Amino acid sequence: MRVRTQRVRELRRGQTEAEKAAWYLLRGRRLGANFRRQVRIDNWLVDFFSFDHRLAIELDGSIHSQPSQLRKDAAKDDYLRTLGIRLLRVPNGLVLEDPDEDVRKVREAMRRESR
Repeated sequence: MRVRTQRVRELRRGQTEAEKAAWYLLRGRRLGANFRRQVRIDNWLVDFFSFDHRLAIELDGSIHSQPSQLRKDAAKDDYLRTLGIRLLRVPNGLVLEDPDEDVRKVREAMRRESR
């Protein structure tokens, strides 16, 4: 099932606090890369994506620890890998409580991508 454009727009308007905090850190090439938010990649939606680095960033809240969501996340990760996209999963708490560490992880992932 394809993610509808209307759903993408809703998600952009109704960002969580963690998504707002992450977007503040990522937008405007602050980390040296252009990121977009709520990007549709085939049938999947990722929270943030850099086309230049082929890097997707997913913010994971508590729901991502549930078995059914773990299976969906694994399927998404596997599919994105087949497209040559690397996925960085970041807990919501890290973005909110330690933004410097979040930035460090993103920069590290970007460096690995450019090798």
